[in-house]
Amino acid sequence: MNMETRAVLRGVRLSSQKGRLVADQVRGLPVDKALSILTFSSKKGAAIIKKVLESAIANAEHNDGADIDELKVTAITVEKGTVLKRFTARAKGRGNRIVKPTCHVFLTVGN
Repeated sequence: MNMETRAVLRGVRLSSQKGRLVADQVRGLPVDKALSILTFSSKKGAAIIKKVLESAIANAEHNDGADIDELKVTAITVEKGTVLKRFTARAKGRGNRIVKPTCHVFLTVGN
């Protein structure tokens, strides 16, 4: 049987570009291998995506009764979210814009 389970995390304070670097490392891998890669990665996005993966695994086990050993990361996308715009003071009365990007993580596990 071919079952797919999703987990979604929206509005993470991480740029989508940096999130995609991590997502590309685990796409298509078995979940145990993906978890070990994310655990020992030094990137901020790795910790965030690891939580989403753990949530997807829990969803698959609890909601769909899936066997964890069979699961793979079938799809993972990191999309751009809204941008928080802030200003900081600069010399001579000027101001500079600071953009604080957010992203949405969509992860699907299946076999």
